[in-house]
Amino acid sequence: MPTWHGRCRLIPVKTSPTEWSLHLPLPNGVTGAESLAFDARGQGPYTGVSDGRVLKWGGSSVGWTTFAHHANYRKFPMCTVPVAPSEETESLCGRPLGLAFHRKSGDLYIADAYKGLMRVGPDGGEAEATGDVYFTDSSVTYPRRFNTEIMMNADATGRLLKYDALKKQVTVLKDGLPYPNGVAVSHDRTYVVVAHTVPCQAHRYYLQGPKAGHYELLADLPGYPDNVRRDEKGGYWVALNQEKGRSGVTTAPVKHLVGVRLDGGGVEVEELTAAKGVTLSEVTERKGQLWLGSVELDYIGLVV
Repeated sequence: MPTWHGRCRLIPVKTSPTEWSLHLPLPNGVTGAESLAFDARGQGPYTGVSDGRVLKWGGSSVGWTTFAHHANYRKFPMCTVPVAPSEETESLCGRPLGLAFHRKSGDLYIADAYKGLMRVGPDGGEAEATGDVYFTDSSVTYPRRFNTEIMMNADATGRLLKYDALKKQVTVLKDGLPYPNGVAVSHDRTYVVVAHTVPCQAHRYYLQGPKAGHYELLADLPGYPDNVRRDEKGGYWVALNQEKGRSGVTTAPVKHLVGVRLDGGGVEVEELTAAKGVTLSEVTERKGQLWLGSVELDYIGLVV
């Protein structure tokens, strides 16, 4: 279906239904593969789950294994037995969300909602806090499990941050942001893309060049975004946790938007749809295939 962009061009948008080629169930008792990552050897996916661990998929013969957790994880019995996640269990066990590998070192960087930014080596184990990474703090007022309050109260205390490994310090690049969520470094590394869950937008912050330090709108989005990832065509995949309501529509659609692909200029060129009730938090493209993660589901999807 064509869509108008701010540059007044009519762009044909490809619509792709997420007819899952594969359901990859998570281990019993855990949910919420919010973010997905593959290492430099092509192994994975790796994902953080609701009990505080980062898991690694080793293929059908191996299944899921524990790859990483924070240093004090095993000191808390509630972390190692299946229990329903709560604010108490998450604050003790951690809740790993964003994941990304450093290609040269092989280290995995983990953005944990409670334990902060952590790093673990290529062989996994206990994660330590360090790294040279761009990340967001969605709110300085509300913890992760009260994310709906961020939206309901129009909270705008979010921040875009950088941890400098050399200086070992965190720098606030931009504050006063409304619900900043996923982050992706651009293909040419001149800026970072930041998805704002509210007000359904993607912005970019310039790291270098004549616009260094400038924060500007990249795209208005047709839903509430979660993570953003570089695609294989010079653009970005943005996962949508929920589609925007449309005026005049009174019945729930059989399918709804769960993700959009933007080109490098922020123009929407592809949409992903899924059955009612399916929500996504990440779309990761690898070798032409789309791996789909969700903070709410108990499996990972694959679209070939």
